[in-house]
Amino acid sequence: SGSGINLSKIRGSMEPLSKGGTASGPVSFMRGADSWAGAIKSGGTTRRAAKMVVLDVDHPDIEHFVWCKADEEKKAAALRDAGFDMSIDGDGFTSIQYQNANNSVRVTDAFMAAVEADSDWELTARNGGAVMKTVPARGLLDQIAEAAWRCADPGVQYDTTINRWHTCPESGRINASNPCAEYMHVDDSACNLASINLMKFRRPDGSFDTADFEHAVDIVLLAQEIVVGPSSYPTEQIGRNARAFRQLGLGYANLGAFLMSNGMAYDSDEGRATAAAITALMTGRGYRTSAEIAAAIGPYDEYAKNREAHNGVMRMHRDAAHEIADGQIADVELLAAARRSWDEAVAIGEQHGYRNAQATVLAPTGTISFLMDCDTTGIEPDFALVKYKKLVGGGQMTIVNRSVPLALETLGYSGEAIEQISAYVNDKG
Repeated sequence: SGSGINLSKIRGSMEPLSKGGTASGPVSFMRGADSWAGAIKSGGTTRRAAKMVVLDVDHPDIEHFVWCKADEEKKAAALRDAGFDMSIDGDGFTSIQYQNANNSVRVTDAFMAAVEADSDWELTARNGGAVMKTVPARGLLDQIAEAAWRCADPGVQYDTTINRWHTCPESGRINASNPCAEYMHVDDSACNLASINLMKFRRPDGSFDTADFEHAVDIVLLAQEIVVGPSSYPTEQIGRNARAFRQLGLGYANLGAFLMSNGMAYDSDEGRATAAAITALMTGRGYRTSAEIAAAIGPYDEYAKNREAHNGVMRMHRDAAHEIADGQIADVELLAAARRSWDEAVAIGEQHGYRNAQATVLAPTGTISFLMDCDTTGIEPDFALVKYKKLVGGGQMTIVNRSVPLALETLGYSGEAIEQISAYVNDKG
């Protein structure tokens, strides 16, 4: 949950004002918003503030934006070394700015082409479009990479690709995302999320139960569709758009555990193909269900305006599902089901339209995955076999990955070896 905003319309700090002087720039306004988010965080016990801040790569203050959080991290290190309390609720940490948001740079194909060509990149004024500064494109990308290495921010959002796959361009372009960046659609819109535990569909032989998974997608997506209308929203405009577009965010968790239990390396062709097939099956089945609902009660309000674009994106998804290499995935049934789901989604949608402008997302499930009894979050691999989660108000919980014995069995280890390795993992992490 949370909100995201693109600050690229705010003039850069070197742009002149009509009454004299220069503008403050977007980063200065970020300080105020960060303080408000910190106040919300301090007042909440079960939910903390969540926000995304985005800036276009051609903004005059992009370099300042790239480094704002990394520079604050240097202060954090100095305060830590001086003995200040740098825990998340400590006095030292709360004095550091820009800690209550995720930052992302919005990059275009034109910028990436400039990086490939090792050419210069122009930073342009918001008012009038004059070139305020010229920088080496590769140098700017290097800055983004180094800052992310230092403090995990900023992220990168590929603006051209995002809008190429946008189902509703006639209603407005996509400018930003939610805090975790799984949801991207028109401004002032919302998306209710739901996630499915993939390990619940793993058969004893390691194959994926496509029939049960399809049934789960049908039920969960229908439930999400039902709650769009009666739900409450933060503003009237968000409520209007939520009901006009009816965006849904069905996703999954525990992919890392599913791959691990089947003896697949996360960074492998087989692992990627399996993830692609599962995701294609979920999304294709989701849009198929959305099209069936549209056949019964009509498509979303903005569909007629965006029919050509929406159907075009559906065909792009279908084509991508058929491009998954047959030889890279052992589960033939899974791949066939994924392709079939998209063939059906396109066929039904071409005739009846779709009830939802968006059907699926892949959220990180950072907290709900534990409630779902998952070993890994979202699409991510496990970053540690034994994890320690700090709790709000003090204390911690130990989380042990239970997929290790199953993975070792799949890889052919003996029962005795599995017991010894599992005991070592549980003890040493």
